[in-house]
Formats: sequence, C-alpha cells, structure tokens
Amino acid sequence: MTELPFQLLIKRSFPKNKTESLTCRSLLRAIPGRRWVYDALWNGGDVIVKLFGHKINARRHLKREWRGLNLLQRRGLNSPAPLFFGKTEDGRWAVVVEKIADSPTVLDVFNKTKDITEKLDLLILVCKELAKQHSKGVLQKDLHLGNFLLRDDKVFAVDPGQMYFSSGEVGKKKSLSQIAILAHSLPEQKTKYIAMLCEQYLKARRWRFEKSDMALLQKQLTAHKKRAVRRGLKKSLRTSKRCLKVKADRYVAMFDKSFCQGAEPLDFIEQIDALMDAGEVLKNGNTCYVSHLTWNSKDIVVKRYNHKGFIHSLRHTIKRSRARRCWLHGHRLCMLNITTPKPLAYIEKHKRLLLWNCYLVTEYARGQKLYDFLRDDSVTKQQRSKATRQVAELLDELGKHRISHGDLKHSNILITENGPAIIDLDAMTAHKWGRLYNLRRAKDLERFAELFNVFTNEES
Repeated sequence: MTELPFQLLIKRSFPKNKTESLTCRSLLRAIPGRRWVYDALWNGGDVIVKLFGHKINARRHLKREWRGLNLLQRRGLNSPAPLFFGKTEDGRWAVVVEKIADSPTVLDVFNKTKDITEKLDLLILVCKELAKQHSKGVLQKDLHLGNFLLRDDKVFAVDPGQMYFSSGEVGKKKSLSQIAILAHSLPEQKTKYIAMLCEQYLKARRWRFEKSDMALLQKQLTAHKKRAVRRGLKKSLRTSKRCLKVKADRYVAMFDKSFCQGAEPLDFIEQIDALMDAGEVLKNGNTCYVSHLTWNSKDIVVKRYNHKGFIHSLRHTIKRSRARRCWLHGHRLCMLNITTPKPLAYIEKHKRLLLWNCYLVTEYARGQKLYDFLRDDSVTKQQRSKATRQVAELLDELGKHRISHGDLKHSNILITENGPAIIDLDAMTAHKWGRLYNLRRAKDLERFAELFNVFTNEES
C-alpha cells in the first residue's frame, strides 16, 4: 500500500477533460484488488475519493456508483454530492464526492452506545430514512449500518453502487425484509423493541401496523440471520475490515486484525513452535499439542494439529484443515452470540500441495471445567443452579441453530466469570438436514447427561 499521505492525479472524464490533484490523507476502507476509499484534500476542501481496481469490472462499478449518487440527489435523499470522476495515472477509475463533515458511521455510534433504548432511537432514525428511500423507489442491496453516516439527527446514505432504483415504491414484503436487517442488531429477546422498530417504519410509510406484519418480520429476521452468518463466514476467509489473509512460502494464514495490530504476523508464524514450547503446555498428545502463551500483549491459546503421515495429510488437504474448520465454527458461534473463546488466527503449513500441519489461535478463557465447578466446595448451591441453567440455555441456543458439538463432555464447557463458554470445536457440525442433526444432537445430550448422572451419584 502507498505510504500516506500521497498525491493522487486524476484525469477527469466528467465534467470536462482536466487533470486534478488530490492529497490522500487516510485510508478509510479497502477491499484489495477491488476498491479503496480515502479521505482526501482537493482545492482546499475535504472530499472522499473511491478507487476501483477490478481488472474487468472497474468501469462498470464506477458507472454504477456515479449513476447512484446522481439518482439519490435527484430524488431528494440525503447523500454526499458527486463532484467528478476519471482515471488515475496507474489506470484505476476514481470517483470523488463531497465529504459529510463530522459524520461517523451509524455502525460506529451504535457500537459505542451501551443503552438499549438509545440504540433503538438510533435505529428508528435509520428506519425513517429507509422509509423515505423506499417511498421513492430506492432499495439497498447491501444494507448495513456502516452504509449510513450520522450528523446530528440527520442520516446520510453512502455506497449507492449497491442500490436498486425503480420508478414505483418498494412493497411491504421487501420493505420489512430490510427492517429485519436493522432489527437483527437488537437482542432477540427484546421483542417489544423489534415491534417498536417495525411500528415506526410502518408509520413513516403511512401503513397500518398489523399482527401479520410482525409475523412476517420475525420470519424475515430468521432468514436474514442465516444469510448474515453465511456472509460473515466468507469474509472471515479473506482480507476484510476485521481479518487479514497472509500467504508466504509454504504458509497460508488468516489473522484477526486486532490480534496482530502493531506486530508482524510473519514473525508469529515463523516462531510459533518455539513460542508454544516456551509457553504453558496444556496438552501434548499424538493428535494435537496445546499451549497457553502471551504474544503481542494478548493472552492466547495455540493448538497445533500434528502431522500423522501421508494419508492423513492427503485426507485433510481434501477436507480442509481442522484449524480452518474451528476458525469458521468459532466465528459462527460468535455471530450467533453463543459464548466461545474468540478465534484470533489459523495457520496452515504446506509441503508442496499437501497440508502438513496446522495451528488454531484463540483467546485464553479463564474458568473451571463444568464438572470441577460442580464439585467445588467453595461454590454455593445458588451458583451451581445458575450455572446449570446457563448451560441448558447454551445447549438450547445450539439446538435452535441445528449445531451439534460432537464431543460434548464436561471438559469442553468452561464456567467463566461471564457464564459458560463452549470450547474444542473440532467435531462441531452445522446441519442442513433435520434427521442427521437429531441423531447427532441425541448423542451430544446422552454424553452430556452422563456428567450429571455421575455428579448426582456423588452428591447422594
């Protein structure tokens, strides 16, 4: 990436042929090989410049962005004003737009807000802006809170390249599908807040609120959650706002950017075995080696899945590595608000085309194994009762999303200060088919029940 700040020359295509000089000051967003968004200075004023670098579709992406910006302006909707577009010296297409001063994204404000009612008020502001868009035939294909800016109580739409423009109003079913996306930001148990959000939207569209509307919203909410998880898992396998993909020699790795911030991921990859040996060894078996250590001021656990011969490597090369599967399952559980140690990285070591061994890095979760917690004399009866109820709720959440653990024993549930957390996701499966899920679920619960039978016998 070019070192900031830097000068950017753009030969304008519209309006007029003229070369413009901008100073790019900071990178706001990047999708490598496709799109870069910079905060820039032009003619003494603040602007946003968006560069399109896709080898085939860059021009199409630019035209869609420029057309969308102009259509939003013509329809009287809040959005940055388009200024000009053209081509850079290195052949990338660029569009320059007005910068809305002092306007964080709604997502940033939402994440910093702790009070649930304030979060709801923020979503209602977005709802009302969406209602205006829908009434003027604008439908966002990639609706999320990061695509809105907030200045005072005014909401601005950005990223018009992902908007669909029609001559008529957006219908109720599609509208409620978009409200479901916003409602997904609220806790599921806050049904009354979700209903309030729906009611405010319908009021802005001058539609009557009916029971059938809430039923439709709940159905759309479930469908959206599934789509959001699928999209989130895809993003976790490429460089994105939160993740960094690293390829070097025989290594392929994914890192959480917060984990390697201020450090060099390649140094960690090259030293990982030595770091594990120097750490607190938790397990040293034939299949895996687990160590607790500190790196980049982070308290972490590293699990190495050992090489066990050619056939073993061939099988896991075809199936994909266990570290990669656990990375995905960890992200899946986090997106579903099911407590598990946060996945921080996975690393695959290859020999030619074969996967040789792999590593999974997660946050270190401090806590007692469930069985040890239940047998601890210092734990009160009320604490045991609370922990048992929370574990039951955790298992219900897994069931709600058709997820089987595959190895549900007491050592794989930790009781932490924040409640129970599920670990060791090697055998976890997210099922599409109900019959197979029911079989695996029954095995999980049967094994888990053995713990309580043993505990009950000891208590008596």
